[in-house]
Amino acid sequence: MLLGSEKSMKEVHALLLTGGSAFGLASADGVMRYCEEHAIGYRTPWGRVPIVPAAVVFDLNVGSARVRPTADAGYRACHAASADERRGGLIGAGTGTTVGKWRGFEYAMPGGIGFSSAQVGEITVTALAVVNAIGDIHDEDGTILAGARSPDGQWLARSMSYTEALYASHPPLTNTTLVAVLTNAALDKVDANRAAQRMHDGFARAIQPVHTTHDGDVSFVLASGQVSVPFEVVAEAAAVVSAAAIRNAVRPER
Repeated sequence: MLLGSEKSMKEVHALLLTGGSAFGLASADGVMRYCEEHAIGYRTPWGRVPIVPAAVVFDLNVGSARVRPTADAGYRACHAASADERRGGLIGAGTGTTVGKWRGFEYAMPGGIGFSSAQVGEITVTALAVVNAIGDIHDEDGTILAGARSPDGQWLARSMSYTEALYASHPPLTNTTLVAVLTNAALDKVDANRAAQRMHDGFARAIQPVHTTHDGDVSFVLASGQVSVPFEVVAEAAAVVSAAAIRNAVRPER
């Protein structure tokens, strides 16, 4: 894997989070085209090659399975990108996301995209989450923000344990939560991967149950390297903003 700590590549030029299951990876072509047009990429003797990691959620079971992100969609997304963009909810990669599928898809609620940012001294740590989890989304105090509900609107987790429900039911294999953390901290590749692992502490604080066999969760850390700071500061901040971004994806105020 190119992003593995033991691999030589140490730079990333864009990151794509998308819907459409594996079909949505076509939008990476558009991101590559945009980067090439702007001379963004890894320098080789034959030209610059954009390094664009990508991850997708499975959302073909929401709306039309024939509507998927395309290469043109990825290209237009690059042109529309803004440092001030903070919209969340059911947009972009979050359009077809759902949560609370541990009891079955018929009890699920919408997921979405969420943001969160923390300032610790001179460093900024920001998370973007695309939430398509099998589990319920829990607030810091343990209350459920979104998840499996009965027809009368009651949280199913109040009347049965997750363990009992998973034993008795067959959850759909359509779940993935993607979180990208961006920071101005100086991290080498090993520490960036370590921080990406620690982000999953944040997943576990916000999602129950989390990291099941039916989930395909992915975390990314991108560090621009302007500020030197102890690793533990960045790692814990990454976990905190990851949890907050997941929660914000389903909050009514986003």
